[in-house]
Amino acid sequence: MELRIGQGYDVHALAEGLPMWLGGVRIPSETGFVAHSDGDVAIHALCDALLGARAMGDIGHLFPDTSDEWKDIDSKILLDIVTRKVCEGGWTICNADITIALQAPKVAPYIGTMRETLAKVMGITADRVSVKATTTEKLGFVGKKEGCEVWAIVLMQRL
Repeated sequence: MELRIGQGYDVHALAEGLPMWLGGVRIPSETGFVAHSDGDVAIHALCDALLGARAMGDIGHLFPDTSDEWKDIDSKILLDIVTRKVCEGGWTICNADITIALQAPKVAPYIGTMRETLAKVMGITADRVSVKATTTEKLGFVGKKEGCEVWAIVLMQRL
């Protein structure tokens, strides 16, 4: 058996009047993420973790923000493409652990739906997807409600 760990990180600025997609779920908010795609910073970090586990580069390499092909795309589609790519050659996703740093809005009520949504896209059960949310106690750009940071870690195995 071979095991690999991947780590991902992403950050997006917040702006008024944009939709907020996080973990594949639309979050009611007056602000949303500035991005080329739908801005789902949690999925972007997760994609980077998956690609990192397989040493396949990063999300920006696969889906450049200079390409009209990926403009305003649903990040769940990106996660599906990445999942298929990293699972080639007999690899499976053991688990994913995601930490979201966002001052507002509170995302705790949506964590269960995020877990179910992400698991479905990756073809695994929700008990193998952890999503945690925190604030930065009003410190830094996250605390000032200027943006969001997300860290993701995945474990993959090949029998």
